[in-house]
Amino acid sequence: MNINIGNFKLISVKIAKKLIIGLLVIFIFDFFFFAMPALASAVDDEMADINAEIIIKSDQLVTVQNMNYNGFPNNNDKKIKNIGLHSLTAYNSDVSQCDASPCITANGFNVCKHGIEDTVAANFLPFGAKIKIPALFGDRIFIVRDRMNKRFPNTIDVWMKNRSSAIKFGVKVATIQVLEP
Repeated sequence: MNINIGNFKLISVKIAKKLIIGLLVIFIFDFFFFAMPALASAVDDEMADINAEIIIKSDQLVTVQNMNYNGFPNNNDKKIKNIGLHSLTAYNSDVSQCDASPCITANGFNVCKHGIEDTVAANFLPFGAKIKIPALFGDRIFIVRDRMNKRFPNTIDVWMKNRSSAIKFGVKVATIQVLEP
């Protein structure tokens, strides 16, 4: 039932109820799925508990110190520009996962010829950005050289030599440290 008042037509009660329910659903969806600032602070607290002697905060930069050597170069001089929680998957140079030239990344780098598992695909970072995934790979540094399907705007895809390793990796969620250039 619509109510007319002069030149104004008020919305019916049924439409108003649908509108309120729709806005409530949007609010709940936004709160549960886009609460990244809250998640980021929880991750910071968790990292502070686990790595208290490793991470020293000064203003807005974080310096990594006293990391154990695990076969990779010492990168303690790199400062962390950004920290975030992201989904991670893995891929390899297979035509079914890439395109007709599976060894060539989106920026023209040949991962098969290079042969070192230090390449990642990410749509939200620029080519050449360096990242660490401490919970899964320790101090190892990865370089963004590839892109993913647009359906995955916040996912990081780690390149691996073997298909079986990529399948075994599965899907994980971890804290990513974006390093300053």
